[in-house]
Formats: sequence, structure tokens, C-alpha cells
Amino acid sequence: MNFISTEIPEILRIQPQVFRDDRGFFMETYQKNVFNDAGIDYEFVQDNHSSSKQFTLRGLHYQVKHTQGKLVKVVVGAIYDVAVDLRRSSPDFGKWVGAFLSEENKEQLWIPPGFGHGFFTLSDRADVIYKTTNFFDSQGERCIRWDDPDLAIDWQIPEGITPLVSMKDSRAPLFRDAEVFP
Repeated sequence: MNFISTEIPEILRIQPQVFRDDRGFFMETYQKNVFNDAGIDYEFVQDNHSSSKQFTLRGLHYQVKHTQGKLVKVVVGAIYDVAVDLRRSSPDFGKWVGAFLSEENKEQLWIPPGFGHGFFTLSDRADVIYKTTNFFDSQGERCIRWDDPDLAIDWQIPEGITPLVSMKDSRAPLFRDAEVFP
């Protein structure tokens, strides 16, 4: 596997080695010792699977209690995946990183605890699978508005398209009013 730093060094793009033949392909998507060697020394405790139709935007989500690191990959379709640094003590506080993840490129994105996460579905349908380092905690779950002007995230939304957003996400607080990490 190839681990590639992003503009925020703690967020990593992960390119697996893909073995293809006439039958299809094989790849490893996770191996604890390889991830540990790359600095991702976490235990994953939960796997989640999300399926979304085209132009769905999910996020920005995070947990203030029982914070979660996420290892995100796409098994069907394509998304633009986004992580926002919500650690007030970080030099990258309020900055975001985006990455194209798809069934074609087979890349994964490592998002450590302390970040908000969301994605925009580019293909007709996208199935996203992600491992988390902590269990879901509805009491500690928080959201930030996906279209927050201070964050100014470029979600790669085509001109003239209004994204499909949940009621929860459309009512989320702005970044300046959100509960963040120390």
C-alpha cells in the first residue's frame, strides 16, 4: 500500500496494490501492521455501509464524545470525500481536504479523530464503506453546515445542481457556532 500525505498531514490517501487478471482483481484494503507502520495505530471497532443516489451530500458529521477515526472507501460509484479539521489547537483548524474516491481508483482516505467528515455523490449511485475507531454515539453526534461560508468547501457540485441533503444536515449549525475539539 502507498500512504500519501495531504495538505493536512494527519489525513492520508491510501492506494492499495491491485492484482488484476481475466477473472477480475484482488487487493488488500487493511492490514494492521502495515497501517501501524504508516502511523495509523488504531483499533477499528465498527464497519458502516452507506448507499447514496447521485448528487446526495452527507455531512459534515463528527462525534464530540467517543470520537471516531474513519477509514473510508467506495465499492460502487464515485464520491468527493471531505474532512475538516475541528481541533482548535491545530495549526490546520478550520481547513479542509477533499479527495476523489471511486470503485475505479480504489483509494481510501484515513480521517483521524478530531475531524468532521462528509461526501458528495458524483455517480448514479455510490456505496461507501468505512471503518471507525469508536462506536456510534447518538448523544455525542454533531454536524456542521455543509455550505458554511467560513469553510468555503468546494464540493465539486456541478453548476445548476442542488444537492440532496437530509433535514438534519440542512439544519446543522455554522462552523463558528459548532462545538469543536480543544
